[in-house]
Amino acid sequence: MTVVAMSHGELSRFDTLSRVDRGELRVEDAAQLLGLKRRQIFRLLDRLRTEGASGLVSRKRGRPSNRRHSDAFRERVLTIVRTHYADFGPTLAREYLAERHDISVGCETLRQMMIEAGIWQDRAARRSRPYQPRHRRDCRGELVQIDGSKHDWFEERGPKCTLLVYIDDATSELLHLQMVESESTFSYMEATREYIERHGKPVAFYSDKHSVFRNAKATAKGDGMTHFGRALDALNIEIICANSPQAKGRVERANGTLQDRLVKAMRLEGISSIEEANVFLPSYMVRHNRRFARPAADSRDLHRPLAPQDDLRAIMVWREKRKISKALTLHYNKVLFILEPTAISKALVGKRVHICEYPDGKIEIRHEGQVLPYRLFDKMPRINQPAIVDNKHLDAALLLAKQIQAIAPHHRQRNNNAPARRDQPAHLFPEPEAPVKGDRRRLGGPKLKRGPRLSRAELQARGTLEFVKVR
Repeated sequence: MTVVAMSHGELSRFDTLSRVDRGELRVEDAAQLLGLKRRQIFRLLDRLRTEGASGLVSRKRGRPSNRRHSDAFRERVLTIVRTHYADFGPTLAREYLAERHDISVGCETLRQMMIEAGIWQDRAARRSRPYQPRHRRDCRGELVQIDGSKHDWFEERGPKCTLLVYIDDATSELLHLQMVESESTFSYMEATREYIERHGKPVAFYSDKHSVFRNAKATAKGDGMTHFGRALDALNIEIICANSPQAKGRVERANGTLQDRLVKAMRLEGISSIEEANVFLPSYMVRHNRRFARPAADSRDLHRPLAPQDDLRAIMVWREKRKISKALTLHYNKVLFILEPTAISKALVGKRVHICEYPDGKIEIRHEGQVLPYRLFDKMPRINQPAIVDNKHLDAALLLAKQIQAIAPHHRQRNNNAPARRDQPAHLFPEPEAPVKGDRRRLGGPKLKRGPRLSRAELQARGTLEFVKVR
């Protein structure tokens, strides 16, 4: 059995011609109904009698249009679009094709070409993904959403900074707010330590995929955890990263509310610094929670108290391992740490110890709970490579060196994987000043002023011009 696909017009034509073939309808009436001439009616009748219903299907179906562009032209257009206009829309790409490449193509034609080539997506494909709402957690402290909101909190009265927000998923209660300079590992460690000391240990934190919480380049060589994640693991607190901002919408909406209400509240209080804001935030949280918090479905509080072995100060640190050399030295962040030659440190030659950098900038070298005394030797001296200069050029070389040092001091950076230390009040690794760009063409001294131009006769009168006759 053969299935024939026909349009509504073709079905109507088949029914009319079948009635003519059975003698129920005259040819003149069929021509009037179908809007065709008698000659065309007889042609269609012959096709119906010889081929059946499939003979009435349009011969153009399934065949490329006669007005279709050639494959070479389509390939040329798509090559130009991929090279120069890959992120352009069809309308804008069509304008530039006509203006810069003298190629005339229809907007809808170009759009279909770009969709088939995978350069453009239609509206249905670009439609945003729907995010279904989820129910709140049942208990307070079961899931705490955390996020950093960078904003002009002081409205040009002070520097731009970041507000760290801790909000409970079950009650929408602000559990902790802290204003910091930037969203860094040390700032989250300090804020989380204050949070745990006040409320206890929650079951889990819910965050975004910031590098503080998730190591995007985790390898099999280590555990793949960040320093903040390792600290939470030591406290038996789970860290969960959301796949999209909509997944942690409770803290995102709280950020929007705080950017409106908190900014105005600090304006009325005349607050213009991070220190003043951190003093004001506890009282603001009480007023905010009274307005927006709601009771949990279960009255239990799942915050856990600290265990006797939980030392928050020793856990919330940036911890790295280093090997002690035979000279009782180790390297960290381009600084040489020289251990004091005690009986404990001498026994650790060739072994690995922990370098613990605290949020306040203090650094300790620890091994199995013991702190090892040390002294520092910075390996970033500001010296230049020696140059070979002739004796008669020594004065000029010294002058040039002084001018270069004054304009562009030598600048070196420390390790790239070092933590951000903007939130540390004091630390042992001051960054050298960035070089100031100067014009080396001006290092030779001030430019000589050009005197008045003299004529040939005046120069000859002064004896400064000689004529040499060349034979």
